Amino acid sequence: MRWEVTDALPGDAAPLARLIGEWVRETGWMPVLHTGKENEAFVAGLLETHVLRVARSGPDRLGFLARQRGRVQALHVAAGARGLGIGRALIDEVKASETEISLWVFQANSRAIAFYRREGFTLADKTDGAANDERLPDSRMIWSRTG
Repeated sequence: MRWEVTDALPGDAAPLARLIGEWVRETGWMPVLHTGKENEAFVAGLLETHVLRVARSGPDRLGFLARQRGRVQALHVAAGARGLGIGRALIDEVKASETEISLWVFQANSRAIAFYRREGFTLADKTDGAANDERLPDSRMIWSRTG
């Protein structure tokens, strides 16, 4: 499958919101807290305040990354597009422009944690989840160009 990474456009909000919703529904430990419209409003807000990059194959959105400088707010890849290098390509773009990257990941998300470790991220902090909407334990991971 051929794909490319481009800047997000306003018309991407609904398809990217669906990506988030699909991930939540496929993840047995993740509570469903938001409607599709709420996810769409979330992505629309990211479009206004973050750098939002989208992996596309024709009209299909395969994944996206939202960031503010070195802080990654969201990284999602569609189930059928995982393993194609999309997540790595999106993270590599951030690595190319930042000397340090930080992000939060749920501790139950072992697949994401393994991905970030392969990409050179290390554990910086853990919480019990009391401060996040989902009330799930999470971890802050960081990557630094200096190691």
